Amino acid sequence: MLGKQKRFETLVENYSTDLFRYALWLCHDKHVAEDLVQETFTRAWKSLHQLKDNKAEKGWLTTILRNENARRFQRFQPDLVEIEKVPLSANQHDEPEEIMERRILRKAMLALDEKYREPLILQVIHGFSCKEISKTMEISENAVMTRVFRAKQQLKSALTETNSSVVVRL
Repeated sequence: MLGKQKRFETLVENYSTDLFRYALWLCHDKHVAEDLVQETFTRAWKSLHQLKDNKAEKGWLTTILRNENARRFQRFQPDLVEIEKVPLSANQHDEPEEIMERRILRKAMLALDEKYREPLILQVIHGFSCKEISKTMEISENAVMTRVFRAKQQLKSALTETNSSVVVRL
């Protein structure tokens, strides 16, 4: 039991920050992200005996987190709100241009089909290798590379179009 506890504590210490960032990206709510990470580690504790390869820890935990996020939608039906009534918040320390650039990039990324968006986020923001993404998403490494490439191409195209339309409007 002591070995299991030490291994679990090591997992929490090594991956809690990365899992929280990924959960926050998935749900956009700090409290929900904290709950997702907590539930991820609860499930990891219960299934720790199934983790045989120490090199697969991050991917294994990420897969649990993704599944927990999916379960959240099976259990919960969100309240609908009118978008016009939701205030936009921005960091007061950022320059207006930085805020606009982030909004444009975020909007372009959200416009990507999820099958392209998710592997791109996992690779670019979270630093996952193609192999880790492959295990997490349960697709082949070639499929990951193809999806990341297509996501980057679509993003580049969308940002080029957005940039051109901004210039024309000015």
